[in-house]
Amino acid sequence: MEILECVSFILVEDNSFLVERRRLDKPLDPGAVAIPGGHLEDGESPIEALHRELAEELAVTAGRADYVCTLLHRSEEFCKLHYYAVWDWSGDIEKHEAEALLWLRFDEVDRLDLPVDHVAIAEYLRIYQAD
Repeated sequence: MEILECVSFILVEDNSFLVERRRLDKPLDPGAVAIPGGHLEDGESPIEALHRELAEELAVTAGRADYVCTLLHRSEEFCKLHYYAVWDWSGDIEKHEAEALLWLRFDEVDRLDLPVDHVAIAEYLRIYQAD
């Protein structure tokens, strides 16, 4: 079984994070409310993919980005998702690939459609929001 490597980015602003509503024509998880991301290209590291995908999908350049976790997700493909928290960025966020972009508060995690994203947000909160 081939495992597709992907990167996902949790853009954090105050007590909120950015999510996308995936287009219905997407082969993976169409219409889902999910943390945005994309596939790694051949020879690309997760952090290189993070920067490329942020530019392609949201038209922003990451400033500070910190690793959160790596999780496996089974959809149409079996994916290894590398999650990063992005604390600051330059550029105005644009919607290049999603149906819609939404800001959710961290107490609205139940609005995410993918269980793997719920785990990633729980890990983000455990690591970076601990009291």
